[in-house]
Amino acid sequence: MRAEAEGEGELGMLMVGNVGVNRVLADCLDFKNIRNLEQMVFQRPGGFEATIKGYFYQPARQQDIRLANRVIKGERFHPASNALWFFRPTGDCPGTWYNQVNSGRFKAHCFFIPTAQDCPQVY
Repeated sequence: MRAEAEGEGELGMLMVGNVGVNRVLADCLDFKNIRNLEQMVFQRPGGFEATIKGYFYQPARQQDIRLANRVIKGERFHPASNALWFFRPTGDCPGTWYNQVNSGRFKAHCFFIPTAQDCPQVY
């Protein structure tokens, strides 16, 4: 979460965590057969981009662990509460991204959600 969104503050990192947990729970679309956080983070294609950068491999700090535990225990934060995707555009958030609806923006990241019909497990 830190490697993907440290510049977004604690709330931004929590939102990235929401996306990660949602991907593990989803069992739909791009995330079929993803059963744990490690599989989700290192999924290719589609996992967390930060895994290809050295910054990702720094030891977790206590605050990072605390934030991760919060999302694992079920805390959700809009616009990421039901999101399966996020990215950082150079401009405005598009209304859709790969046919997924934009649920909102937090600082630099745009979040995108599946329909409840496509992925009921994230709702």
